[in-house]
Amino acid sequence: MAKRIRKRDLIIEFLQLITGIGVKKGKKAAPRFELGIKDLQSSALPLGHAAVGECDLLSPDRISQSIQALLVLSNGHGEDLIALRVLESIHKLEPSLKLEVMPLVGEGKVFDSPIAEGWLRLVGPKAALPSGGFSNQSFRGLIADLSAGLTLLCIEQWKVIRRTAVQGRVILAIGDLLPLIMAWGSGANYGFVGTPKSDYTWRSRPGNALSDKYHKLKGSEWDPWEWVFMRSSRCKLVAVRDQLTARGLRRHQVIAYAPGNPMMDNLNKAGCPSSLNNYRRVLLLCGSRMPEALSNFERLLNCLNHLKLDESVAVLVALGSQPTIKQLDSVLSANGYKPNDLHPNDWGSQSCWRKGSTLLLIGTGQFPNWVGWAEVGIATAGTATEQLVGLGKPAVSLIGPGPQFKRAFAIRQSRLLNGAVEPFHDSKALAKKLKLLLMDSHLRDEVGLKGIRRMGSSGGGKALAKLILSLLVDF
Repeated sequence: MAKRIRKRDLIIEFLQLITGIGVKKGKKAAPRFELGIKDLQSSALPLGHAAVGECDLLSPDRISQSIQALLVLSNGHGEDLIALRVLESIHKLEPSLKLEVMPLVGEGKVFDSPIAEGWLRLVGPKAALPSGGFSNQSFRGLIADLSAGLTLLCIEQWKVIRRTAVQGRVILAIGDLLPLIMAWGSGANYGFVGTPKSDYTWRSRPGNALSDKYHKLKGSEWDPWEWVFMRSSRCKLVAVRDQLTARGLRRHQVIAYAPGNPMMDNLNKAGCPSSLNNYRRVLLLCGSRMPEALSNFERLLNCLNHLKLDESVAVLVALGSQPTIKQLDSVLSANGYKPNDLHPNDWGSQSCWRKGSTLLLIGTGQFPNWVGWAEVGIATAGTATEQLVGLGKPAVSLIGPGPQFKRAFAIRQSRLLNGAVEPFHDSKALAKKLKLLLMDSHLRDEVGLKGIRRMGSSGGGKALAKLILSLLVDF
């Protein structure tokens, strides 16, 4: 009976946290607001602090003043990658600091290596959601996530965060509203790294969309309720992806920094092996959220059927944990590709196929190497596409049915990257632009420079780690 009452109390506390209702008298309650579905499944990048009403779920005197560990909350695949780069830099600078990570969405497989090495610990429950974390863009995906236990997952994660805060952790939230509000509600000191939101998305080639007008009215892509949590006296750090976004937040009394973009760290800029010099090289990025990624791979493959070149083409299919090579092999076989088992070891491919003058290589975990070999990209991905164009490699994208890579996402991405990636609805039009980019090196360099300027140089992970150690952890 006592356990049942305790579980009920935890659910009530969690609901109070996300609605702003039920704060004790004598405290200034956070303003009520409505959470969009995406607000509970996405990501961003800012830093700041100023006094506002605090959540009273955990009293400050219950929290140990000695820092035992840094707990990092990440909210998606791209956020996991950024968290990994930051954690690696922190570990190099301060190897004695205890580091923990909690992936709020997905299984956090990118952390497997440092966990195996023993310097990083994974805490809390984890689950692969049916929507891949994009229930905000699909009502059907939301229903599937709820059926798979999304609500209970959030409650269990919240219980762990509260418990670790009492034990003396400080928290770094990487993403957008969900990790930010969980960090705020823990009662601990926290920092915030917002990855997905940038003012470039509404200031670059603004249209007549209501979202553009809404952001212009605010002067920031971040929303008023997010400013509240960024201004908290316990929020010691807010870091965003670019200076333009940081300036927008500062106008709203959020002390925001833009130390650099960790996404550009640890990418290989070296040229391709000599055995590939006679090929025009295209990097294919189908994304990692299943089953959408598999469907997008087949759609991108169809685009390549319309690419007519007099030269041979090498298509480099860089995969994460999903989809699997076996799943792609069956698609390739059905589309007329033939296995080619004789391929050099220095290509790094686990599977090789041919169709006419097209050579197609598939490699899991090869993105950091292959991104430097590519001349252009063809994509339906998020973070990986940004990294590609950040190295000066222009890309074309194919708008699809989603739930992730549909029209709104593709247009927003193109604005963010200043046109370094161009979205298309039609596979023939995409192939035509792809051919133009491959054949015209001056155009390729001109478009590629836009991506370099928007994404910035490498070293962002180390710069951000130094800020975290000095402002948040106080090392």
